[in-house]
Amino acid sequence: MGKPTGFLDHERKPIPDRPPLDRVKDWKEIHAAREDKKVSTQGARCMDCGVPYCHTGMTIEGVASGCPIKNLIPEFNDLVYRGRWEDALGRLRKTNNFPEFTGRVCPAPCEGSCVLGVIDPPVTIKNIECSIIDRGWEEGWLPPQPPKIRTGKKVAVVGSGPAGLSCADQLNKAGHEVTVFERADRIGGLLMYGIPNMKLDKREVVDRRVNLMREEGVKFVTNAHIGVTHDIEEIRKEQDAVVLCCGATKPRNLPVEGRDLNGVHFAMEFLGDNTKHLLDNDFDNSRPPIDPKGKHVVVIGGGDTGTDCVGSSLRHGCASVVQLEILAKPPLERAENNPWPEWPRVLKVDYGQEEAEAIQGQDPREYLISTKRMIGDANGNVCEIEIVRVEWVRDEATGRFSPNEVEGSSRIIKADLVLLAMGFLGPDETIVEKLGLKTDARSNVAAEFDRYTTSVEGIFAAGDMRRGQSLVVWAINEGRGAARECDRFLMGETQLP
Repeated sequence: MGKPTGFLDHERKPIPDRPPLDRVKDWKEIHAAREDKKVSTQGARCMDCGVPYCHTGMTIEGVASGCPIKNLIPEFNDLVYRGRWEDALGRLRKTNNFPEFTGRVCPAPCEGSCVLGVIDPPVTIKNIECSIIDRGWEEGWLPPQPPKIRTGKKVAVVGSGPAGLSCADQLNKAGHEVTVFERADRIGGLLMYGIPNMKLDKREVVDRRVNLMREEGVKFVTNAHIGVTHDIEEIRKEQDAVVLCCGATKPRNLPVEGRDLNGVHFAMEFLGDNTKHLLDNDFDNSRPPIDPKGKHVVVIGGGDTGTDCVGSSLRHGCASVVQLEILAKPPLERAENNPWPEWPRVLKVDYGQEEAEAIQGQDPREYLISTKRMIGDANGNVCEIEIVRVEWVRDEATGRFSPNEVEGSSRIIKADLVLLAMGFLGPDETIVEKLGLKTDARSNVAAEFDRYTTSVEGIFAAGDMRRGQSLVVWAINEGRGAARECDRFLMGETQLP
């Protein structure tokens, strides 16, 4: 603990974002340039607790509390405060393959369980983590490090999202020959096409890491839809093991009247097509396949994906944007039934809402709203939707809550483009059916946590495909775990953490 009074002497000051009205004019990352001296000062606020909940990685009430990959947070905070940035990078890399990803897009459950957060705003852990890895790249502290010895074993990793990449990185470190198969035209999975460029730069951040892995010996195959364009049985014959990290890509639908109208799309269809268009056209001013320009956009879903739809629509010059959420508005402070170190279920204004408020004059979110139907024009294009206010009522018999419509609250709002951002239900069934894998009650691939073995010998599963829709940091955790167990299967023992 470099400065025992640091949390008393310094206030929490995160790295600021660029002004909303400036950043909506481009697709560059929203964050302003960091100042290392200020980041070091924030490191001084860490109390080096006797029991540091920030890296416990527990699950409480079904939500992450602390860092799922158990980053050595108090250690790297102290090293940054002392100016020992390269040592801090060494600590960070012991547990996290891709701090540049988590430092940008993780919601930071570590900060939610920071002990300082009991009495004061928590340490800016996420900013410090991102600053360490970014400085590491700038200083040249991450040269290619291919393994010195190869085992002769071959492993196929299906899917190049955070779980697949972390799994491949670990297996390559163990000396195996790793080939990653990705069905899209670029490597990165969710990191490439699920998260917009202004949150995670594709060329400067994602491609940079993928290119380093290439230099270290990992092979990548794109446009490889296993079970469709590539025969899974042929891959199994060529490989000694297969790890499935295909994600939970099946979106939750909204089966209401008018769902099939033109202009109603799943959020990931919109976000993925938009990012591909931007990259293919070098971020010029051409219009994307699903174009929000001049349209009244309605985003149904209040999570991160919905926020990304808001931010992307604003950058394309939509006429207006509304974000509908069926749940109640969270409180400003922790409720009594949401104590520390649980994830704080409090109202947060993310970048998309901040931008919408700057442009439209108010937060775009409306709470306790359900969509009854979508209304089309004479040409089959959506032009309005009917929404209704709801209240959550508890069933005395089952104890479950369900939404009931509030009588007389129905109304019609404009909607030229409707984006469904209501989460995901599970993985694509193609490869699951081809391999005859057992699934759980939620249609995820059945594979025990900490073992990751499926019902078919030699095939492992990790990430959202196994646990369901979750955080990037959980996907990295799962990819590392699956690599460890795959290595044990191949070699009879493992040195992977």
